[in-house]
Amino acid sequence: MAQQKTSSDTSSTQSFSFWSYLRRLFRGQVISSDFFARHWLPTLIFLIVIMVYITTKFTYRSNLEKIAALEKQLEIVQNESSRERSSFMSRIRETSMQQLVDSLGLNLRVQPQPPYTIRK
Repeated sequence: MAQQKTSSDTSSTQSFSFWSYLRRLFRGQVISSDFFARHWLPTLIFLIVIMVYITTKFTYRSNLEKIAALEKQLEIVQNESSRERSSFMSRIRETSMQQLVDSLGLNLRVQPQPPYTIRK
């Protein structure tokens, strides 16, 4: 029983000291203004390093988002280019075939509408 009491007493003392330390920290009793007056240069350098780190991380993430958006746009443009190229190539083939048929005098023409399939 005595051992259990001492262990619970120490944990409540530790938690009390933590809250006491936190309270003193917020009141300015742990780090005073005198500390910042004595160490103003290292504090300033530390703040600048933190700001540069945050800025670099933000720029990195925004650039990653831009890269992802540009990759999607590139894929769309490549697909569109492929589709236009195939359409262009089919027109060239059709025109050359029509010229060949016309030169041979076969009186064949391209249908204006595609053929329909009748479903049973």
